[in-house]
Amino acid sequence: MEPLLTDTPTSTASPETPLLRTPLYDLHLELGARMVPFAGYSMPVQYPAGLMAEHLHTRASAGLFDVSHMGQLSISGDDSAAALESLMPVDVIGLAPGRQRYGMLLNENAGILDDLMFTRRAADFLVIVNGACKVADTAHIQAQIGTRCQVTPLPDAALLALQGPLAVTALERLVPGVGALVFMSGQGFVWQGHELFLTRSGYTGEDGFEISIPSDAALAFARALLQQPEVKPIGLGARNSLRLEAGLCLYGNDIDEQHHARASESAVGGAKSTAHWRRACRWLHRCTHSAATDRRRLRPRAGRFAGAGAGTGARAHGFASTRRRSDRRSHQRPART
Repeated sequence: MEPLLTDTPTSTASPETPLLRTPLYDLHLELGARMVPFAGYSMPVQYPAGLMAEHLHTRASAGLFDVSHMGQLSISGDDSAAALESLMPVDVIGLAPGRQRYGMLLNENAGILDDLMFTRRAADFLVIVNGACKVADTAHIQAQIGTRCQVTPLPDAALLALQGPLAVTALERLVPGVGALVFMSGQGFVWQGHELFLTRSGYTGEDGFEISIPSDAALAFARALLQQPEVKPIGLGARNSLRLEAGLCLYGNDIDEQHHARASESAVGGAKSTAHWRRACRWLHRCTHSAATDRRRLRPRAGRFAGAGAGTGARAHGFASTRRRSDRRSHQRPART
């Protein structure tokens, strides 16, 4: 979930262990998706239109992603903010209600166990972790702060993402009022009697929403979104290519427990707050790469998708042009919290 961060496309299931299925599994088959093992789940890698078409459609209109394989946790209790902050080099205590942040779950050596998104709600923090890491993340969080607050997995909640410049147009028809959300904020809504929690953090480099919804309502809601003229289904292949084009880190490739040094500029730089930057630097004292080296390594190459032709919205000049355009949108200016 920001970038909403992805996990590596590997399966944790053995031949004796059947792959898990999200609530949208039958819909993916109905839409002609090619299914692959991913973090222990059977997930759609692409639909008949193909990866490039899905990538460009998300850049131009709105794409619907099934990310229900990811983990959702509720962390609650009087000491929950301080407890959660003890696990990450980012300000949690000072986060205002209804606001969202990107953080990194670190081990004692500053290795990155996972990157995640968290939102402060009225009674708890909603934490979204990567699918391949969710079992280990939950165990780690429970072991570290379980005596200070309540750590509650939410296995009955599905997670959908709607990404693209027209995402708000399509979603507003189903959930009036979502357009009032600003970048990196979240709020509860109701759709046909079902409670939803929506955040606005475009993890593809576009405007976008992440929708936490009860599993038994996810299929109907996904069908309703796909009936909107702006929306098409998008698979994991385009999800990764969109993030690569935007220059965003992929857990397991760019950042992980052993290679935390490479995150000194890319990940910590995006998660830092003024009050916690010095602490983050201390935790990353073993970094050996310079900031200039990190920037050169992570900067997208110009023309990565230039072959698609000019004017297609494929971001031929990389993430810098994306951010310049995005910064002109009022919803892409995070409030100071």
